[in-house]
Amino acid sequence: MKILKSYFPELTEDQIGKFEQLLPLYEEWNAKINVISRKDLPNFYERHVLHSLGIAKVISFQAGSRILDVGTGGGFPGIPLAILFPEVEFLLVDSIAKKIKVVQQVTDQLGLNNVQAKQIRAEQIRPKHQFDFITCRAVTNISVFFKWVKPLVKKENQHTQFANGIWALKGGDLREEFQALKKHHRFFELSDYFNESFFETKKVIYIRI
Repeated sequence: MKILKSYFPELTEDQIGKFEQLLPLYEEWNAKINVISRKDLPNFYERHVLHSLGIAKVISFQAGSRILDVGTGGGFPGIPLAILFPEVEFLLVDSIAKKIKVVQQVTDQLGLNNVQAKQIRAEQIRPKHQFDFITCRAVTNISVFFKWVKPLVKKENQHTQFANGIWALKGGDLREEFQALKKHHRFFELSDYFNESFFETKKVIYIRI
């Protein structure tokens, strides 16, 4: 938790309490359903929670906005972002039922009233359910992903700094993958915000829709 408090000193007592509950909850559920690599558990707050919150170093979601977290897995980046932005609505989706079961249990135990979880593929979500932003972490090829989620993004924009679109967490050399996208995008190096070596090749990518 020290790592979170150092980078997010403005956390409230309620938020700190919820973040502190995350590790024991995931340890408990991971013993039953493997949703997080066991070798990552000792670095849980760095590699999962802080990594997810990298998006919040670039954008602050406005109260009342709606976020769709696609391929959420065990709830990342959706759950940490939902704790940080309690006045924002989050829908966390994944195609794997056991992962969504964990997400539902964790959000229930935390009392996160701004989160819904659903077992569904992104391409199966009806376009009438639209969102301000889509978030994802280490998803499939970004051009394929863009086609899936483009119809789900609202046209009306309530954020002044960034138009509605996608916030993706990815690592490594992404030049070729994003060159093929042919859409406006911008890379933010997480090493500019976090000092840990884990973030040296990690990026937050914004894609405008």
